[in-house]
Amino acid sequence: MNKIVREHYPVEKLPEDLRLAVGAATSVRLTIEPTPHSHASSTRQALMRARELVRSGQIKSVSSTEAVERIRKLRDEWPS
Repeated sequence: MNKIVREHYPVEKLPEDLRLAVGAATSVRLTIEPTPHSHASSTRQALMRARELVRSGQIKSVSSTEAVERIRKLRDEWPS
């Protein structure tokens, strides 16, 4: 996920605890980025869910040869 940066963000739009932390400033540079742990956790959860779906038979496991054939078939359907 990308980092979000807002220059000259109005302090009055910040939550109260952050407004108190910046003191008398009227605007701030606001930077929002995910922590590495939260990204890793969501990725791990997605992988665990995918594994459950494969094991339960809701998603069919395919070989790399089958996957390539499917992709080529889809590609050949696209207009030139």
